[in-house]
Amino acid sequence: MADIDISDDGSDGDVPSSGSPLPYFLGTRVVILAILVGIAFLVRPLVHGAVYAALFSPSGVVLIGGSTITALVLWFTPPWRLDGGRSESDLSSVLFEDDHTPVDDVFAGGGTAMRKLRIFGGIVGVLFVLSILVSVPSGALEQRTLAEQTMDEGTELEAFPQANPDNPRVVPRAVSDVTTRGSVSYRTHRLGTSDIARQEDGSLAWSYPIEPDGARNKLLENQRGVLVANMTSMDEQQIDVYEADFTYGEGMWLHRSARWNVKLGGFFSQYNDDAVEFSHDGDPYLYYPKTGHEWHLLPFPHTTPKWDGGALVHPDGTIEHLTPEEAQANAILDGQRLYPMTLTRSEMSSLGYREGIINQMPVIGEHEGEVEVARLPDEADNEQPFVIDLEGEQMSYVTAMEPYGEDTRGLDEVWFADADTGEYTYFGTGDETLTGPERAMGIAKSEDSQTGWGENFVVTEPVPVTVDGDLWWHIKVAPVDFTDVTRNVFVNADTGNAIELSDDTAIREFVRGDIDESELEAGENGTDIEPAPDDSDVLYYILITDENGDVVERIPVERGQDTQIVAPKDERVAENETSG
Repeated sequence: MADIDISDDGSDGDVPSSGSPLPYFLGTRVVILAILVGIAFLVRPLVHGAVYAALFSPSGVVLIGGSTITALVLWFTPPWRLDGGRSESDLSSVLFEDDHTPVDDVFAGGGTAMRKLRIFGGIVGVLFVLSILVSVPSGALEQRTLAEQTMDEGTELEAFPQANPDNPRVVPRAVSDVTTRGSVSYRTHRLGTSDIARQEDGSLAWSYPIEPDGARNKLLENQRGVLVANMTSMDEQQIDVYEADFTYGEGMWLHRSARWNVKLGGFFSQYNDDAVEFSHDGDPYLYYPKTGHEWHLLPFPHTTPKWDGGALVHPDGTIEHLTPEEAQANAILDGQRLYPMTLTRSEMSSLGYREGIINQMPVIGEHEGEVEVARLPDEADNEQPFVIDLEGEQMSYVTAMEPYGEDTRGLDEVWFADADTGEYTYFGTGDETLTGPERAMGIAKSEDSQTGWGENFVVTEPVPVTVDGDLWWHIKVAPVDFTDVTRNVFVNADTGNAIELSDDTAIREFVRGDIDESELEAGENGTDIEPAPDDSDVLYYILITDENGDVVERIPVERGQDTQIVAPKDERVAENETSG
């Protein structure tokens, strides 16, 4: 021991050498930090969002990364004490004053802890302001780069791709939710959030996880399997249940949750989409699409999202983390939705920046060629992108884009994203403006003025379908309690013509293109359309009305029959004389 004068009166005392306190202090801090890091690693799904933001978000790097570094520096800075005029740099006098032991100062440090907290709070405040400043250019550049990537990868079409007539979306989600929950009985389980999946026979269905219900059951019980309800038939909705106890599943809490465990094995990806619940060879499965990010350093650091594959969860607890190529080649996932829908939504939203950042700015922007995702009314009970099935059982995410502007509702472009590969195609309307979903819902209501809209029935869930190169809005009519589907209405996005169909066969015949409506204009010569559900040979009637709106003739239209409205000869002559 060396004799060092540390008392105010100059007396000597035996204390450890001045070199011993620092290693003790640093060692203690390393041990405590290691314990904290170990705990964070064990529960890393809880901190997944913060860690991911710190790695793949410019503002997150500044705020979360900077705050972490600041905390570490202050954590490992030895405590100091300001009394008696003593120098802060004299570590020996700080740690070994009279009436203080090393342990006292290491863990208390006098007023050091409060001073460090004040310093930390001040630095975090500065970092918060910087993160906001950084987010402005990085966010704009992210949108611009993502728009450029999407446009470069997109292929323009000359005609709309044909919809799959075997898989029309006949039953809306709200009706499926009511009817399925009214058809099953579980005491300890419930049906989770519905999603769209392909059944083993190729048809589309609303799928539900059979998850534990109640706090006790969420902690101790397991997901019981998957329920799928066919969405392609309004006459009789088929419901199938595939039961199996999931080791890790939906609705199970903490370490028993499927989402918790996919994050353990794929920590550096995001899981923004709901799980896809489906069956293969009679066994239920869960699939979580994964989204990653990539950095771009110029002209200012920013990131863009990308498809990072997916996680396939087996009932026995096996979790396969698949690259995009592996997911596409996996036999169990054949025909299912693989591409993240939230990524498609981000890519479509970015298209407003494709003509440049300045072009879309609110005061100085010209808005030349700017598009935005078409808005849907609240009663639509749907959101874009829409999921439809194209020919060849190819699921596609469809997004309708309208020109920029508060009062614009017509369509400018329609984009299709392959749900299996993420490849984009799009159809541009050019100088022609197509009817959007909001206007189409209004047309569907106006076709039947006798129905008590809003009181007894609602039009809901507009979905775009393509028939013989034409775009139609497929709208459903349901009672306000969503206990059934009374009919389906198709509104032509070009002509505004509406057709009501109340029969599954008629709907498939229409989507197949067996009904030619290219010559029929809405309201032309006093015509309207009325379904004929009770006649197996007649799809619908064309109603001829007089100037007062009274029906004077009903013309039946059979399957495969072309329709064309021709004005009487005297009317055509009068029209020619007037125009001449």
